[in-house]
Amino acid sequence: MVTILFFGQLKERLDTSRLPLELVDGSKCLDSVAELRIFLQTKGDVWKENLAYGSALVAVNQQMATEDTPIKDSDEIAFFPPVTGG
Repeated sequence: MVTILFFGQLKERLDTSRLPLELVDGSKCLDSVAELRIFLQTKGDVWKENLAYGSALVAVNQQMATEDTPIKDSDEIAFFPPVTGG
């Protein structure tokens, strides 16, 4: 099981700050950030819009991650909006 955290506007828009998730669901296994992102987007239009590639950054175990970063049981995965400054 992984723990998925949502920060900033994502937490408000998705109406959750934390989501525990089993990586294996039947015969399907989520083993990369890209696969997890695609799976989460199936939860509905709000999820699809807010977790689209480029709309949310991701970190695995507090390290910035890319779409091909592997994930495994017990990882902590965080999604957060892109940081802007001014």
